[in-house]
Amino acid sequence: MNQLLRKLCRDDEGQDIAEYAVMLAVILVLVVGTIRLIGSNATNVFSSAASSIQ
Repeated sequence: MNQLLRKLCRDDEGQDIAEYAVMLAVILVLVVGTIRLIGSNATNVFSSAASSIQ
């Protein structure tokens, strides 16, 4: 039983997966935020360009 507990304490594969999950979540938040910011600004630019053409 002691050997199993020691092995589980030394096993760090789960830690690696958790770190990758956190990095992925941060990257996704940044990408979604950037797309939303650019998307709203692009809509305003295209709307003003369309109104100036008419």
